[in-house]
Amino acid sequence: MTQSSEIATKAKFDHIRYAQLWEDADVLCAALPQEAGKTLVSICSAGDNALAMLTLDPARVVVVDLSPAQIACLHLRIGAYRALAQPEFLELMGSRPGQNRSALLDRAIAALDTETQTFWQERRADVIAYGAGGVGKFERYFRIFRTKLLPLVHSKKTLDATFVSRPKVERQEFLDKRFNTWRWRLLLNVFFSRFMMGRMGRDKAFFDHVEGSVAQHVARRIRHAAVDCDPSQNPYLHWILKGTHGDAVPMPWRAEHYDTIRDRLDRLDIRQGALEAFIDDGDKADGFNLSDIFEYMSPDVFTQVYGQILSAANPQARLVYWNMMAPRRVPPAFTDRVTTLSVEENRLKALDKAFFYSDFVIEEFQG
Repeated sequence: MTQSSEIATKAKFDHIRYAQLWEDADVLCAALPQEAGKTLVSICSAGDNALAMLTLDPARVVVVDLSPAQIACLHLRIGAYRALAQPEFLELMGSRPGQNRSALLDRAIAALDTETQTFWQERRADVIAYGAGGVGKFERYFRIFRTKLLPLVHSKKTLDATFVSRPKVERQEFLDKRFNTWRWRLLLNVFFSRFMMGRMGRDKAFFDHVEGSVAQHVARRIRHAAVDCDPSQNPYLHWILKGTHGDAVPMPWRAEHYDTIRDRLDRLDIRQGALEAFIDDGDKADGFNLSDIFEYMSPDVFTQVYGQILSAANPQARLVYWNMMAPRRVPPAFTDRVTTLSVEENRLKALDKAFFYSDFVIEEFQG
């Protein structure tokens, strides 16, 4: 399989790129099969969406990732779910302010393997300062944006007002008249350029197959987050602008799901590696959370990898994934075997709070 060989030769996987998930678990879980007892597969990233998938009552969730650092993020969460109460978990992750993160980190990693303990001990100072959900490259990128540049553009009063719940027509007016100033547009064009995001946020190799202006794409998606959706309920926008999650938190971190996820942690099957770690074993799955991995592939590699995923899919299995700027949907070679669930896509896309992505795809394998 070539998914790992293409991106692994271009990007580094020895550090935490994402310390939290920037994809909306609410829409992901709604898109996956709802029946209990299924086998689900998830790209790990920071592990949050794999944990969220446990709320679907699967037989197991197979979690794969090329990066040992990203796998370590999931192991930290497993230790935290088992050792901490939900408010303590939020404090450790940085979702809420806190003064007790050092002690919470000790409790979260106490029962983990020595290698994972060492990994997080080496990052203790950053966890104390920013929370475990704030120590990745992507989060550091937003922290520079928030602390160094955003104050030159908007006051604290304006940022606070962004998260006041109001009707859609008033959200549009607030964005156009108060938020979308010339200084804001200049900041977007500079800080969210392909060069800056590739150097400081995502790995530059992740833009090899992207077309168009990244800054203009971000501007369009911010309008979705600020007008189409209610910003007061958007944890991702709140973190970017204020450094915590405010009144809303990502789905797997919410109190109503915490005990359910903790009780099902033994259903996680964690494998470091690309999707070969699942496919080459001859396993079959009923649902795939593929994050945005196809965006990093050339069209030819995408077609090859897509076919290999289908070889590991049961009939009626669902493939769920996001596109940011590189359009990827079922390749022509497989359209006779795959159905696009357009109605469900459009419904969930309108609700997607993780606003960076331009497309949300749900495809069902017919067998």
